[in-house]
Amino acid sequence: MSSRRPTISDVARTAGVSPSTASVVFSGKTAVSDTTRQRVLDAASSLGYTGPDPRAASLRRGRSGIVGVVFEEHLGTAFLDPVKTLMMDGLTDGVASLGAGLLLLRDGALQSGAPLGTEPTLTSAPLDAAVLIGCSGMLRESLAVVTARGIPVVVIEGDAGDGIPKIGLDNREAQRQAASHLKALGHEDVAIVTLPVRAGGERGWIDADESITVEVTRERLAGARDVFPNAAVYAAAGSFIDEGFAAGRAIFADRAAHPTAVIAQSDLLATGVIRAAEEAGLRVPEDVSVTGFDGVVVDGLAPYVLTTLVQPAAEKGRAAGLAVAAMLAGGTAASIRFTCVFREGNTTASRA
Repeated sequence: MSSRRPTISDVARTAGVSPSTASVVFSGKTAVSDTTRQRVLDAASSLGYTGPDPRAASLRRGRSGIVGVVFEEHLGTAFLDPVKTLMMDGLTDGVASLGAGLLLLRDGALQSGAPLGTEPTLTSAPLDAAVLIGCSGMLRESLAVVTARGIPVVVIEGDAGDGIPKIGLDNREAQRQAASHLKALGHEDVAIVTLPVRAGGERGWIDADESITVEVTRERLAGARDVFPNAAVYAAAGSFIDEGFAAGRAIFADRAAHPTAVIAQSDLLATGVIRAAEEAGLRVPEDVSVTGFDGVVVDGLAPYVLTTLVQPAAEKGRAAGLAVAAMLAGGTAASIRFTCVFREGNTTASRA
């Protein structure tokens, strides 16, 4: 018995239709009658034909059919962040017209000890385009190799230099708005809990002149310092409730001399800070006000509704996907900066 894979021509011959008619049944690009469609599908089923070989289409287009999405942290860690999950949903929508698959990568695999050739990286994977989630450290070092290959690149929340589209937020202005809200409520003694200051960074108090390589962290911190230049700053190791809790414990260690407000750079961090305040016997917002950033749903936060900045996370991802599609079609893509919306909840109050 022949092991040859059945082709669309075989299906067409069995169904008694032309190859072009059989092809559009699978592509869905042109309407056909229900009767014809069913005849083709029945023929395909009898032959064991499961659809066109995607490798053939890729060869005709001269593409791999793969868009790489590159993270600077471990993938398991990245997908614990609801903001990144929403961004990925939007990115998937944005590249849908390409019929491409997404390959998730963590750049720096070779530097982290993986044997050469065992793990795809930004510089070795067969990509049509790349979307970078952030751009600092080792990721920036790899970028020159990728652009030299002529692969279109888009960055979400990072700066890859001139000529590379950037999809970002008004991070500094948004964080300044939250800080100004606290200032208007009479708060002066404020602490700040930041996102990681560098890839693979550790938690702890940081100095005013600390080198911060993660752009989002740097911009949000600048916005808060525009209003509270002398605020104490504690860097978290990631955007997690546990990290916010650890930061809050450090901030409220001296219950008699705690700050009256905490600016957290994510809603998850803010949630952890609130839990630490409760552990210390402090009431939110009567004893301490807390602001977040992102506008995501946090399970178990009730009865609190965070005062926060709501960012369009899915729209950022979608814009990056549309930029990739435009560049692969031979067009250009502009950088886009989205605006956050301030939302006042019940976690901030006037300084008594």
